[in-house]
Amino acid sequence: VQLQASGGGFVQAGGSLRLSCATSGRTSSALSMGWFRQAPGKEREFVAAIVRGGVSTHYRDSVKGRFTISRDRAKNTVYLQMNSLKPEDTAIYYCAASTRLIYSTIGVPSAYDDWGQGTQVTVSS
Repeated sequence: VQLQASGGGFVQAGGSLRLSCATSGRTSSALSMGWFRQAPGKEREFVAAIVRGGVSTHYRDSVKGRFTISRDRAKNTVYLQMNSLKPEDTAIYYCAASTRLIYSTIGVPSAYDDWGQGTQVTVSS
């Protein structure tokens, strides 16, 4: 599966961005998809995931109520709508795909098989 992430940019605190992750090589609805982020000097951390079929979504606590993950089946694209952005959201954001995700591994990077190239999000205070 090939993943192409886009939509990052520079925004002031309180602003919004929408990240996109286009998939090819396999129908995205057959995949569980996740977003992770990595800030300088920090480990990659889980942000959000949508489980295969799109029935359930999951978020890290610090983004609940501000970020929304969704899927457009026709476009084979997964989105991360980010509202009320904060400076601590600044990071490179990566999308990832998994064919074998289970609930207990949703936030574990090694549970994902394929990764996009990352897109930079910078939030100024």
